[in-house]
Parts: sequence; C-alpha cells; structure tokens
Amino acid sequence: MEYMTLGSTGITVNKNGFGAIPIQRLSDSEAMFILVKAYHGGITFFDTARGYTDSEKKIGMALSGVRNRIHIATKTHSRDTQGFWNDLKTSLDMLKTDYIDIYQLHNPPFCPKPGDGSGLYDAIAEAKAQGKVRHIGITNHRLDIALEAAESGLYEIIQYPVSYLSSPDELEFVSLCAKNNIGVLAMKALAGGLITNSAAAYAFLAQYDNVLPIWGIQHENELDEFLYHQEFHPSLSDPAIKLEIEHDVKELSGDYCRGCGYCLPCPANIEIPTSARISKLLRRAALSVWLSDDWKDKMNRVNDCLECGHCKEHCPYNLDVPSLLKENLADYKTFC
Repeated sequence: MEYMTLGSTGITVNKNGFGAIPIQRLSDSEAMFILVKAYHGGITFFDTARGYTDSEKKIGMALSGVRNRIHIATKTHSRDTQGFWNDLKTSLDMLKTDYIDIYQLHNPPFCPKPGDGSGLYDAIAEAKAQGKVRHIGITNHRLDIALEAAESGLYEIIQYPVSYLSSPDELEFVSLCAKNNIGVLAMKALAGGLITNSAAAYAFLAQYDNVLPIWGIQHENELDEFLYHQEFHPSLSDPAIKLEIEHDVKELSGDYCRGCGYCLPCPANIEIPTSARISKLLRRAALSVWLSDDWKDKMNRVNDCLECGHCKEHCPYNLDVPSLLKENLADYKTFC
C-alpha cells in the first residue's frame, strides 16, 4: 500500500481518498455499507461538505466509532461569518465529532485573507485556535484563485481538479504546491467521468507525492477497483496505461465541460454538465445510455436556450457554454 503525507499537515494516508458526493444518492444502509467497507479496506480519508445534503450525516453514522483512526475533510459554502459558524456547528453535529481534520472554504470567488472584510479567513483561523478545526483548506475550480491561495502561505490544503487531462498550467500549480509544502486534494480525478480507466487515473496521480485523489464512490464495484489499485499499484511504466493516457489526452484535452455544475440551475431546464459534453460521452459509454428517449428529450431542451448568459458567467473555466451546447446537440443528432 502506498502512503503519502498531505503537505505540512502531517496527515499520512494511503493514496485513496473517499469522495462522499455520490453517497447522497444511497440509502443510509447502503451508504454505511460502502463507507465501512472502504475503512476496512484501508481508506482513512473521507471528503465531504455541508452542501452535500446528508453526506456528512452518513459518514457520522458509519464511522464515528473509529473517529480517531480516520481523517475527515469537510467544507462551508458560506460567504459570511454567521453562516460559517452555523455550518461548522452543523457539520460537527452531523459527523458526530468535536473537530474537523481539514476545514475548507468551498469554492469562494476570491481568495479569503485575514482582514479582507469578508471575515472568512479570520473565522476559520479562530475555529482552528479553538480546536474545532485542525488544518485550514480551500477548494476552487479557478486556477487564478488556486494559485493565489498557494502563494499566500495561508492554506495548508488546496482542493483543485487534477487528472491526466489537466493543462500544463494546472500541473505547474501542483508543482508550486509541492514547493510550498501544500497538500493537494485532487477532485475530478476522473475528469467528471470522461476518464474511464481507473488504473490509468490512479497511476498518473500516484507520481505526485503531495497529491491525494478524492474518488467519488457510489457503488461497491467502484470501491473494489480502487482498493485493488492500492494493493497492486498500477504504474505509468505499463505500456497499456501509457497508451491509454496518450489516447485520452489526444481525444479529450482542450475546451471540455468538467461537469462541476456551477452553471446550474439553467432557466431553460437544460442539463448543462452532461449536455455540453455528450459528444465525448457518446464515444466512451454504451450508446443505449445516451440514446434513450429520456436523453433525446433532455438534449432537445438545448433548442430552448435563452442565451441569458447565466452559464457563461458562472463557468469557472470560462467556457462558451451556449456554443458548446449547440455543437454537442448537432453531433448528438448524427447518432439518432
């Protein structure tokens, strides 16, 4: 089993982090089964957020009995101090704990700093002083904010999308974090589902000593894949993995929707995160999934786009979302 230490935190875990977004879609008993199996399989890092509905509650139900043997990261999406303290109290209650290992400011549109008027960094520093938070982190989808956080010296952990589809600038950000002894939690390590070879994804991220991938796990077979990888260590030296990565980089890199969902809700009820990249999904999954009557109806909603600009304003990757939607719809029709 491969282990790594998250920057200056001293938190040492194996190279699998459990991303708890998907367990929102499970019943309590199903979620508890997956979480307990992950723990017994050697996973001791669990990432969640106040905004992930009942995800925190399920982690608390499943793992409070082994609290001193696991590490929990959670987040507040609040933009003011009252909301910050309310979120922190709720998270502690839901997780059945009196401290959070890593508390993260969840995708703020700026890099919070002491005395900046928002009060957010001052609040999280106070929570750390009180012992309710052990390490301070931030998550973001905007590279400029992630870079500012890495250069500020204020954050011990930064969560950012990292995969083998990342741009050279994004991988340079990872190197900067290593230089500054900052741990990186890699969200979107499967590029929002575009990467379908988990061994290749695991091998790519395993080369970075300061990066812990956070795999979104919902099904037992998904968990089993990553438990297998942590024992048998897929390698970039494997010709098949190298070929897979080269193929995907050639096919998928560039302007593509990462599926972060910050464009939602759409006033025309378009399912943007999937509709804006369905061309790629069509070529990477069974056609029957995407050519169903249900998805034909969803793709036809692209014709109802209001050109309101909401999606473009909120896309952290500065994508021309309406154009992507139209291009994907035109391609989709060639399959129908």
